[in-house]
Amino acid sequence: MPKITYIEQNGSEHVVEAEKGTSVMETAVKNMVPGIDADCGGACACATCHVYVDAAWIKKVGKPEPMEESMLDFAYEPKENSRLSCQIQISDALDGLVVRLPEFQG
Repeated sequence: MPKITYIEQNGSEHVVEAEKGTSVMETAVKNMVPGIDADCGGACACATCHVYVDAAWIKKVGKPEPMEESMLDFAYEPKENSRLSCQIQISDALDGLVVRLPEFQG
């Protein structure tokens, strides 16, 4: 199973195993990673699962689709590496993915 590392604002790390075909958001919620609110349940209708993708992973994760880009406007302090974790699907290629959590969710 691929492993995902979530890093909180305070530096605390949560390394969890993820099921292929699920999202980075679903994995966080299932493993009670603090800082991912996921108010819309993964429908790309809010910005409460906002993460910053580690620079080494940006190309593998890919760019956001237009709908996600629109929702990122509501995220807290969006950056070039911002993504909604509900839109990142887990695959073997993402084994080792590192995402950082913002101070607050949108």
